[in-house]
Amino acid sequence: MILSQNYLKIIVLIILSAFPGLSQASPVACCTSNMGQFCMELFERQAPGTVANFIRYVNSGAYAQGIFHRSMPGFVIQGGGFKVTGSDTGAKVSAVDVFDPIKNEFGISNTRGTVAMAKVGGDPDSATSQWFVSLADNSVNLDNQNGGFTVFAKILYNGMAIFDAIAALQRVNFGGALSTTPTINFDVTQPPQVDNFVVISSVDLHDVTGVFDGSTAGFAVDAGNNHYFDVRLQLVASESGIVFELDPGSIVQLTTEPGNRATFSAGNGTLLIPSVMIDETTIVKNVVLALTDPVSFQFTLVGFE
Repeated sequence: MILSQNYLKIIVLIILSAFPGLSQASPVACCTSNMGQFCMELFERQAPGTVANFIRYVNSGAYAQGIFHRSMPGFVIQGGGFKVTGSDTGAKVSAVDVFDPIKNEFGISNTRGTVAMAKVGGDPDSATSQWFVSLADNSVNLDNQNGGFTVFAKILYNGMAIFDAIAALQRVNFGGALSTTPTINFDVTQPPQVDNFVVISSVDLHDVTGVFDGSTAGFAVDAGNNHYFDVRLQLVASESGIVFELDPGSIVQLTTEPGNRATFSAGNGTLLIPSVMIDETTIVKNVVLALTDPVSFQFTLVGFE
């Protein structure tokens, strides 16, 4: 039996430890490309307007058959601006139809594996459809340039291996914005074909409660009494099962009720997470954890579907 004072102790710790961080979790966008599948966690609460803009482009079909048109090894891989189609005379590249520019929402540092919006120089509020993945820690440059570049997502799981592979591809100057375009097995003496470009064939959105990446699970939780938080649980070594420990430095108190959230029951010390993405293709449902060590705030996995 979990005593009510243990529950209150957790709530007090959470309130006193409300630090900002990169948590967490829904939705997730998974892209299928001819270089492999990769997923990105969208920071909906940290950059709501930017994520809504990205999702709008996804739902419009703008990113289907989109290409990565800019490769700068050691810096960024950029896409979202152009699509490719086939023809009798070779591939045809056309610009994506764009919506109105969005307001800059810089707040998360441009480190390796983050996804940020591209924009026009000298205009912080000029981002439309184009986005890029940082191949390195670009915080010194991109956090301080043009109002800071808005990070709205991070690459999950082993996705950065795909972007490192793209950075190693041959780059070809097709002119204009396509002056550093990564290509696959391209013979420069022949017209380019669709398969010579790095192409995203589809983008699927998953509205999951939590994301498990590496050894960390992140999600929003309803702790009762109208208290909502973003938290991370860290997988810890244990001989008594699969055990997670609350990371106090990850906790962020939310001012509004999150739509897709876990719930913690004070009565029996049970944490229920409706859905968790654990890799690019797998989502487990109804994950149940029990608070087994209120002192260290450790939860033991009970089951899932």
